[in-house]
Parts: sequence; structure tokens; C-alpha cells
Amino acid sequence: MFGFIIAGLIIGALARLFTPGKQRLGLLATLLLGLAGSVIGGTIANLLGTGGIFELNILGFIAAVIASVLLVGTAEKLSARNKS
Repeated sequence: MFGFIIAGLIIGALARLFTPGKQRLGLLATLLLGLAGSVIGGTIANLLGTGGIFELNILGFIAAVIASVLLVGTAEKLSARNKS
């Protein structure tokens, strides 16, 4: 479980790097979105038959980063809309 949290943090950080513009999300939100992206990526990899949901594989990692970028981007847009 600790490794899953670390992977979520790394994936969340990568998602922030790939998300354009200024970001207002905190570390906790980044971690949670990274964890959510990890679960989504693991589920996609599992559905494609490349490994289990908690196994680290390249397809799951790529899917997790893409899912996290989409989640971070969506959260940023919602955050900006609520502050305006």
C-alpha cells in the first residue's frame, strides 16, 4: 500500500508537469488525483490483459499518467471556475 501511495504521488507530479498553465492544486489534491489516475491506469491495463490492477507495467503507467493529466486538468478548470 505504501508503494501505491508513492507511485500515486509520482504519477500526480508527472501529471502536473504535463498539465499546461499555472496550477492552484495543493500537494494533497495532487496525491489524490495521482492515486485515482493510478487506479484508472491499473484498471485499463488489467482489462487489456497486461497485468493486475496493482502491478507496475508500462501500459498501466502510461494510462495512469494520461488519466491523471486529465483529472488534474479538470480539477484546475473546476477550481478556476469556482474562484471566479
